Amino acid sequence: MAGVILTAGIGLTGCANIEDAQPETKTFPFDGKTLNVRSHDIPTDLVAADREDIKVTRWFAVGMGADAEASWSLKKGALDLQASCSKIANCDVRFRVEVPKSLKVLRNGRATDLKGAKNKAAGVMRPAAVPVAGSWT
Repeated sequence: MAGVILTAGIGLTGCANIEDAQPETKTFPFDGKTLNVRSHDIPTDLVAADREDIKVTRWFAVGMGADAEASWSLKKGALDLQASCSKIANCDVRFRVEVPKSLKVLRNGRATDLKGAKNKAAGVMRPAAVPVAGSWT
């Protein structure tokens, strides 16, 4: 019984909350006509904006004791967004991708709608289209 209580206590101390994360941004020049955003089941907002480049904002909260890895890259028309944690603690991560309004955007290889609706909790736009696995609710 003591082992169960200890394990539960350790899990609670390592919890990460996206609301505590500081946003990081990165922009990518892009002159293609179609962008494939590969989010690997990470909640990702895709938003049409008045811009000529791709702007990615990442919120990444890492629980105490976790080993975290994150990357974002744009190669050959594919924007690859990755983030993960290991060990006992957890992580919470969200991405927001702003793209030029004229750009055709795929989400994990499938056509997607860039309409957005306000998300009060994060203060950012979220997709109004049918969510993919791991997307915001």
